[in-house]
Amino acid sequence: MGKKLRVQRRGRGTPTYRARKSGKIAPAAYPKHANETLKGVVADLTHEPGRGAPLAQVVLEDGTNYYLSAPEGIYIDQSIALGADAPLKVGNVMPVGMIPAGTMICNIERRLGDGGRFAKSSGSFGTVVTHGAHGTTVKLPSKSSILIGDNCRATIGIVSGGGRPEKPFRKAGEKFYLKKAKGQVYPVTKGIKMAAASHPHGGGRHRRPGSSTTVSRHAPPGAKVGLIAARNSGKRKRRKRE
Repeated sequence: MGKKLRVQRRGRGTPTYRARKSGKIAPAAYPKHANETLKGVVADLTHEPGRGAPLAQVVLEDGTNYYLSAPEGIYIDQSIALGADAPLKVGNVMPVGMIPAGTMICNIERRLGDGGRFAKSSGSFGTVVTHGAHGTTVKLPSKSSILIGDNCRATIGIVSGGGRPEKPFRKAGEKFYLKKAKGQVYPVTKGIKMAAASHPHGGGRHRRPGSSTTVSRHAPPGAKVGLIAARNSGKRKRRKRE
């Protein structure tokens, strides 16, 4: 009887592969959409396990408080404005339709009211490219551009903590605890090193998968192993100059 693949076991939601809840503070999301401009203050800057960027707690004048990935340069007791009439200052939240082209933004909403979906990790930011009749074009950290509604909100600035991944892991234990906080598996064994019953790439004396290592991005969890949605695999051959 064959064993279940690790990706299948993760899909079952057992505590072994579930991200821990202890130490979590709150989701990083904007409050519900308000038509008027609200003012607030940065009450605290804190760390949440598994999150690379610091969390900023903002308390608005109406008593609402929310958390978001802290942009570079903000500090405790700094005044924050949220709304269309907010000034163009680091930390303020504005609709992207009101932000000038070329401005670096973070915590970007995909749809109005979703709380922010893009550019939330440490050191990431998007750029307002242009405004049009159907919305605003924003360049994401992945260098791709998307068109979003003018009413979608974003924070002025770059998420703090940039350069964090550049620091190497000097001990395996450091990476182990980072992966544990994120609910990820570590260490990861190559499928080619496994037995045939444990992985599609396993088995055999030779070190070849026996089948294509590229799979569709929409493959089911049991088959989504190897190079997912890869355009090419293996080492690229240099072309000879003519």
